[in-house]
Amino acid sequence: MTLGQHITKLRKQLKLSQNDLGKKVGTSGDIIGRYERDEVKPSIEVASKIADVLGVSIDFLIGKVKVEVEAKLLKRVIELQQMDEEDKKHILYTLDALIKNVKLKQLA
Repeated sequence: MTLGQHITKLRKQLKLSQNDLGKKVGTSGDIIGRYERDEVKPSIEVASKIADVLGVSIDFLIGKVKVEVEAKLLKRVIELQQMDEEDKKHILYTLDALIKNVKLKQLA
């Protein structure tokens, strides 16, 4: 998916018009339309603002990653990363067991 296709899809999911998105990022709806049609590429600053308004990371917006990590989940990952190794090890062990349990249920 192109940058323009991502912007279009996410904008429509949020029920925003091109003009609405343009106002929120400090540009016009016409420029948003040009981004969506991949006629021009936004600057990194504008792309960052678009990603913020659409509630995604810039990596997801440009197609660098295929899965967007929810903000709440990302916050938890950051908290986990800041813990000492022993606590991290216990939490990840428990999380792995829970994930395995869910996958086994799905197979049944």
